[in-house]
Amino acid sequence: MVKDGQVRELIRLLSLGRTLAAAARKTDMDEKTARKYRRAGKLPSEGATARWWRTRNDPFAKVWSLVEERLREDSKLDAITLFRWLQNRPEHQGQFPDSQRRTFERRVRDWRATQGPSQTVFFAQVHYPGDLAASDFTHMDSLKVTIGGRPFPHLVYHFILTYSNWESVTVCPSESFEALSEGLQNALWEVGGVPRRHRSDSLSAAVNNLSEDREFQQRYRDLLAHYGLEGQRINVRQAHENGDAESSHGHFKTAVDQALRLRGSRDFASPEDYRKFLRDMAVERNAKRQERFAEEQAVLRELPPRRLESRRRLTAVPVGKGSTIRVYENTYSVHSRLMDEEVDVTIGMEEVEVWYAGQVVQRMPRLCGSGKHAINYRHIIDSLVRKPGAFENYVYRDDLFPTSHFRMAYDALCRQHAGKRAVREYLKILQLAAKQSEAAVQDALRLALSQGVAISSAAIEAAVQSSQQVPAVTEVQVAAPDLQAFDLLLDHSYKEVGYDEFRVESETTLAVVGGETRLEVGYAADSAAQRTSEAPTVSVAIADVGDERGVEGPASRTPLADVPRTLPEPGGASGAGVAELPAVLGRTDEPGMPGPPTKPDPEAAGPIATAPRQDLGEFRLEADSAAGGPSGREPARRLVPGPPGELAGVRQARLGEDALPVRLGRTPGASGALDALYHLWPLGTEPLGSQAGPAVAEDDQATVAV
Repeated sequence: MVKDGQVRELIRLLSLGRTLAAAARKTDMDEKTARKYRRAGKLPSEGATARWWRTRNDPFAKVWSLVEERLREDSKLDAITLFRWLQNRPEHQGQFPDSQRRTFERRVRDWRATQGPSQTVFFAQVHYPGDLAASDFTHMDSLKVTIGGRPFPHLVYHFILTYSNWESVTVCPSESFEALSEGLQNALWEVGGVPRRHRSDSLSAAVNNLSEDREFQQRYRDLLAHYGLEGQRINVRQAHENGDAESSHGHFKTAVDQALRLRGSRDFASPEDYRKFLRDMAVERNAKRQERFAEEQAVLRELPPRRLESRRRLTAVPVGKGSTIRVYENTYSVHSRLMDEEVDVTIGMEEVEVWYAGQVVQRMPRLCGSGKHAINYRHIIDSLVRKPGAFENYVYRDDLFPTSHFRMAYDALCRQHAGKRAVREYLKILQLAAKQSEAAVQDALRLALSQGVAISSAAIEAAVQSSQQVPAVTEVQVAAPDLQAFDLLLDHSYKEVGYDEFRVESETTLAVVGGETRLEVGYAADSAAQRTSEAPTVSVAIADVGDERGVEGPASRTPLADVPRTLPEPGGASGAGVAELPAVLGRTDEPGMPGPPTKPDPEAAGPIATAPRQDLGEFRLEADSAAGGPSGREPARRLVPGPPGELAGVRQARLGEDALPVRLGRTPGASGALDALYHLWPLGTEPLGSQAGPAVAEDDQATVAV
């Protein structure tokens, strides 16, 4: 569909001298369509005609009278509620599918606009300089501000001059009259003048909502009279009547949230730091309103000579038998010395002061709301120690646990002792905290609980008197793990030769000893422990190879050898000067699985033919248990051929690497059928040291029993 913007761009391009085809391509239109709009000279919206006909029948025509009746009874019914009501009527089951919901909602919207009741109209107001100021409290908990890592529930008293939108903020704990008075006076003295009127919410601190006339409270009237302000209030639950303040709340909290995000942290060191942060924000926002604010300052009235005292003073407040006083339906404890006396109480926005004989004897945080209590254990601990039976059912017993560690200590004492002894011990600890130092007792309790030792008042007192250095709460010590536990996970019954702790290299030669051909494997140990001993040489007997590629001769039954352990001691020297060891025979069972023990088979001593180029795969070494070697099995090593005249090397086969293919035939043995190993590399005839290697024809490979 062609839009108005495309046609406007088409006309502009044509006016610049572009051809119709070029202008159509620029505006993403077909040339015929562009020609049509050029001839018409109208935009698509101007040429469209309203559609008065329906494209399909109205599905709600038969039930619309029922819907109108329900809307006249209660115009606040939602369209979706009425639609579900129609769907659930027994006579209309399955008649109105969900796909018709949008059609029904449009019908209801059209009815409200044409036949529905009238709605509330909001009237824009003209503001005059210095005429009106609006204020209200707003909760800031949604911003999740913390003080020293702890949540900081609070409100902000927000004051706005409606003409210039100049604002002032005051942090306060509750919507009390003291907070209202403090916030309003702070704003007026920051402005430097007094507007004509002040509009507030219908909060109980300013308005007596229990009376029929809902007149202002006497203290609020006195505050307005002190500054010459004309007071206004809005109706209950009609916040839009104080729209200037409500709208400013949202903008201010959004700005604070963005500033906190830019700051990178919502935590402050102290409440004063947070108050300064908000004041700086208000100053920054007010800097953009200086022009209109100057107009207001020119017409504001002068301030009175002094501020009005925001705090309220109560006189002759009696101290009860429980060493408590009642202030604004809340209970506070005072020192037991003041029992049966009368004190004066000064109530501020955040704290309460207790006066006696013209002096301040106590300051404490003010409790917000009613029916709450604040009991200081220092005021009553001496009496509790003398009468410990009163502790168990004391009304304010929960206030006698200053921190969680005190409560944990009391629970531990109850598990250690039965009856009243646990209470007496705990009260002595609490008395020690009152007379010495609560922080020191707290640290001693924390250390005792962490170490799991028995808790007693004498032990805690000794720890406090010794001034023992206690680790900080944030100091966490984690014991180093025992790495030997991980080594146990790596233990395996078949250890591979070639580990770092035992790495073996070998050299292989063929030698003739006493008329018998032997395969000699010389092991050179690489570990520090093995370097101190002479590397042994393993000698393997080799039989002559005939035309049938078989090996004759019986072999003694030998158990498996555990190669990673100490090898057997070498035997005597042969005539050729080569050290001899018991013969090591090879078997080809399943990898890593020991073969079943067998007895010598005389009938199997004959020659057994082997298939040419048969793949040996993996083979194991077997040592005679009589030679002192422990039994075990090892996987095959990879034979590394070298140039003629050198000894052949043997290395460990790596993970994922096939062993060197060798060829074998079958031969009998005492422990089962042995395999004849074909050497697949030529051996030279030159002597090596004092040993002579046999000459082997290239076309005739030797066969050995391994």
